[in-house]
Amino acid sequence: MIELSKDERIDDTGFADIRVIQDPKEFCYGIDAVLLSAFVAGETGTKSYKLNRVMDLGTGTGIIPFILSHKMKISHILGIEKQKASFERAIKGLELNHIETIEFHNLDILQIKDNAFGKFDAVTCNPPYKKKDSGIKNNSEAKFIARNETSATLEDFIRIAAENLKNRGHLYMVHRPSRLSNIIYFMKSNNIEPSELQFVSPRQGEAPNIMLIHGIKGGKNDVNVLKELHVYEGECYDKEILRIYERLD
Repeated sequence: MIELSKDERIDDTGFADIRVIQDPKEFCYGIDAVLLSAFVAGETGTKSYKLNRVMDLGTGTGIIPFILSHKMKISHILGIEKQKASFERAIKGLELNHIETIEFHNLDILQIKDNAFGKFDAVTCNPPYKKKDSGIKNNSEAKFIARNETSATLEDFIRIAAENLKNRGHLYMVHRPSRLSNIIYFMKSNNIEPSELQFVSPRQGEAPNIMLIHGIKGGKNDVNVLKELHVYEGECYDKEILRIYERLD
């Protein structure tokens, strides 16, 4: 029997019978994590690769590993999360979903030692979007940490990803388009070549506010810009988004 705190709830993801445990007063997953999972799985126009070992940096309550375990055949997924409450929800979610191929560790990514977990075919990350010391602190420390660089920076996420990737391994990241130049610079500084780039806008004709990027460690200098995705058509989800969420028959 899984014990929940008074504020925790069990949420259906809509991906088969995968469920997650969340606290609505703290940070809950959004479309960014779903889009990143679909991007990795080759569902948004990306190339699809066979991935045996995947590391998820800043895994939160485990949403990306859970969705990836549903969408792909991956032998081992390792999620790293520094916030203890989120980590504990990920562990309870693991018990809830009965998935043996996923494990979680309660660590700041800066604490990951070289080769402590071996090398990975892919690293995924949905890092905090706001630069260090740029966010306004709100009443929820958990939300602030999830949205703002507090210890590890964007550069740290990319460097640590590179350190844990095999040669020709894949880095998949979701972020804001305004950080594109930083991301490409940090990737190249760590021997990761951008391979695929996809922008996501709220609606057709509106400026993108989400960016998905895929880089290959030791890859070629050749970027494929994919067709832009739109989240909404009118007031409803676009058909492509419904397909990604597996809501279409």
